[in-house]
Amino acid sequence: MDSKYSLSGRTVLVAAGAKNLGGLISTTVAADGANVVVHYHSDATEPDARRTAEAVEAAGGKALVVQGDLTRVEEVERLFSTARERFGGVDVAVNTAGMVLRKPIVETTEEEYDRMFAVNAKAAYFFIREAGRQLNDNGRIITILTSLLAAFTDGYSTYAGAKAPVEHFSRAAAKEFAPRGISVNNVAPGPMDTPFFYPQETPERVAYLKSQAMGGELTKIEDIVPLVTFLATDGRWLSGQTIFANGGFTTR
Repeated sequence: MDSKYSLSGRTVLVAAGAKNLGGLISTTVAADGANVVVHYHSDATEPDARRTAEAVEAAGGKALVVQGDLTRVEEVERLFSTARERFGGVDVAVNTAGMVLRKPIVETTEEEYDRMFAVNAKAAYFFIREAGRQLNDNGRIITILTSLLAAFTDGYSTYAGAKAPVEHFSRAAAKEFAPRGISVNNVAPGPMDTPFFYPQETPERVAYLKSQAMGGELTKIEDIVPLVTFLATDGRWLSGQTIFANGGFTTR
């Protein structure tokens, strides 16, 4: 790879970077030579964050672990400023944070609605805002969304509904940050084989969703990480885009 677009010596901040998709992104970019800021939310996730940080350092990178509630704007600001203080700057910001809820509209409470939009829309907005303020020139901003944005289904009104505005946030940011060479993109996975997926679905629905993608498989985190690293390096000329990565599950 052309060293101009290499992650070697760069700093990558990964929101919800302790485990699952975020954890694999953290360790993968470390193997490519990056320093990694591993963000986590809850006290229960701290051991995962520490293990991921150890794996980052074993791969040759430097790691910084930062806890924060990204639905609070001051915590988003602190996450980026702490990263800059530790590493002198941030080059790539990846937001994998999200919350899933499958529930009929008529049963959804105001509290559930507010929480879903706080995690999936508000936090994403201010993550992008703060990245635009604090990233180094020629930086990369990548948000994980969902292929449900291109689907016509029931049950996920607040999840897909709260993820949908992030496309518009990203498009505006891509235009506004372009003079500084900062690209802004989204990756929208299909139903993913992670612990977040199964509690929302019945075995019958899992079987159906598998049947809609290549090979009768769910999306794996290993399918998504290469797209994130591509957007962070050689994919520099993509900006304002949402990539639907789902084995043909759905498209638009």
